[in-house]
Amino acid sequence: MSKKVTFKTYSQNQLSLLPPSYDDLVAANHPVRVVNYIIDQLDITALEKEYKGGGSSSYHPRMLLKVLVYAYLRNVYSSRKIEQALQENIHFMWLSGQSKPDHGTINNFRGQRLRNQLKQIFTQVVLLLQEAGVLSIKDLYIDGTKIEANANRYTFVWAKSAKTSRERIQKQLKDIWAYVEKVYREEQKELNEPDFTAIDPEKIAATIDQINEALKDKPVDKEIKRKLDYGKKNWPKNLQKYKEQEEILGGRNSYSKTDPDATFMRMKEDHMGNGQLKPGYNLQASSNNQYITNYTLAQTTADTTTLKDHLNEHSNSYGESPDSVTADAGYGSEENYTYLEENEITGFVKYNYFHKEQHDKKRAENPFLPDNLFYNEEQDIYYCPIGQPMINIGIRQDTTKTGFEQTYVRYQAQNCAGCPLRGQCHKAKGNRIIERNYNLLRLKKQAKELLLSEEGVAKRKRRCWEIEAIFANIKQNMNFRRFMLRGLDKVSVETGLLALAHNLKKFSTSPTLAI
Repeated sequence: MSKKVTFKTYSQNQLSLLPPSYDDLVAANHPVRVVNYIIDQLDITALEKEYKGGGSSSYHPRMLLKVLVYAYLRNVYSSRKIEQALQENIHFMWLSGQSKPDHGTINNFRGQRLRNQLKQIFTQVVLLLQEAGVLSIKDLYIDGTKIEANANRYTFVWAKSAKTSRERIQKQLKDIWAYVEKVYREEQKELNEPDFTAIDPEKIAATIDQINEALKDKPVDKEIKRKLDYGKKNWPKNLQKYKEQEEILGGRNSYSKTDPDATFMRMKEDHMGNGQLKPGYNLQASSNNQYITNYTLAQTTADTTTLKDHLNEHSNSYGESPDSVTADAGYGSEENYTYLEENEITGFVKYNYFHKEQHDKKRAENPFLPDNLFYNEEQDIYYCPIGQPMINIGIRQDTTKTGFEQTYVRYQAQNCAGCPLRGQCHKAKGNRIIERNYNLLRLKKQAKELLLSEEGVAKRKRRCWEIEAIFANIKQNMNFRRFMLRGLDKVSVETGLLALAHNLKKFSTSPTLAI
């Protein structure tokens, strides 16, 4: 015998004596309440000053800020989808007080109003979280990850290409001038040679005019005439284009035509599966207890040159430097170690070959490596594997791309001819020369002692799950692998919203939370 099926009452037209409140529909421990609670405590006076006043009323910036942060927390990044959520999603409607700004207002607030204000808002949130006891801004773990820019992957400008094109124009000019000199030698006449070292749009036209004047009333080879006509028409504007490209590059190796602030980088997420370069930004982040404490964006592919700017940004935001920094070998340079020492920051920062020194026996036993050669400190002499002295022959100064000066002391063997070990020792012609950067050696020794200490081992283990977990959350859980906006300033705003969303989402699960 079948049992009677009973359904719950369903009536769309049922009237309520009292209309329901949105507040009753939002759970007490929902993340939207955390966003609302935290942002209500912020001082947004500077953000309010972004509004000039006059005209019709504006949506309140505090409301728009809450909506944007919560949208990023919910993996909603499109301004049109945020507009839709404000009309359909109870949590967005509760957070906005039923305000319904359109996508243009949302995008303008994100791209323009927040451009110069979001970093100080983010700093306030981090300090509130520190007061809550969930993080510290004194003990940092730093790493970087590359995120694709909102730019065409196949429209690019390469610094090498612009340089090559300038050099090609310079060579063609010299070839033409060689023809002019040949003509004048046959007539036994002399003429003043133009300056080919400074090739710019103004001088190139003057040089071509000078050549045409020199060849006036003379029979000219058709190929030379064709090159002169082409150069007169095209070279000045081409050089102007290369000059503008070099100004945009600003020392970078490439940029995208659709987002000139983006640099082409090799990324792990490769849609073609062949290691293709894509336009992107190098996101640098500091963390503590898996909270983001600071973020910066770099336009360089390597992490090495980003550390100083990143830590300076931290100091500017919080008014003090951190006590300690832990980072991988990508940050281990003489310049970075020097910066940490000068600012009295304890640096648990690896250097190249740190792991090989610990685990590679062949490297440790290789008698030909400069690090393994015997050094007589009193006489300032190294000895090669067969005991021949290598004497000090002076120093070499070098300057990095960032302007940091390095000093290398050079040592040379006296006679490598006929040495039975020469093939294993070195391949260069003449006697072997080694270079020693004693300041870097001193700094690496200090770093090694810190890294191998009990505290250093603990910090190296923690770094793996500290900062890497944040990047995994952003790219996998938050599904954010490509920026929505273009330009460094706007992309920085998006990064700040990501960082805020990550922190508040994590805080919403904190056992210490009490709203």
